[in-house]
Amino acid sequence: MSAQTELKIREVIVPVEVPVRPVSKREIKQLEAMLIIGTLFRPDVIQAALNKEELLTWVDSLAVAAAALAMEKAGYTVSQIAEELGRTEATIRRHLKGETKAGKLVKETYEMLVRGELKLAVPIVSPEAEEELRQLHEQVQKLEEEIKQLRSENTELREKLGKIKEAVKKAAGKLEEAEKAIQRAREALIV
Repeated sequence: MSAQTELKIREVIVPVEVPVRPVSKREIKQLEAMLIIGTLFRPDVIQAALNKEELLTWVDSLAVAAAALAMEKAGYTVSQIAEELGRTEATIRRHLKGETKAGKLVKETYEMLVRGELKLAVPIVSPEAEEELRQLHEQVQKLEEEIKQLRSENTELREKLGKIKEAVKKAAGKLEEAEKAIQRAREALIV
């Protein structure tokens, strides 16, 4: 497995009936929701979001960018949008110009919606992914069994090593005693 999360995705084309130039608050909310959902479910965005450390901050920024664009398309001014969303005008301008990552992604999603190319990439576990997951699970079980067996062998070998060390220690002691006895016998013969 790599450091990045890999996600197998199937694209599902969803017919979208959302006004690209909203005239009511309801239509603004519909466009905003479609921009958020459409952006979040783009394959490139899903993959990036899975590997992003500050996901909540990023999603919040995405929601602000989507709301700002929907309101702009309804004819709201930047100052009205900023007041409505509780953000600075500078932040709203950056989102609308696509200078922020969230603003850029939402703008791309809007253009896809206008062209009728918006596809929602719904994460679905494919049969291949299920099979891969099953195989990985089996490998984990085999490895856990091997670890258990190796630990048991390790314990057994440590016990044997301990006994061998004890036997060597006893033999060394007896050897030392034998050497002393031989030394005493030599000394007795010399005298």
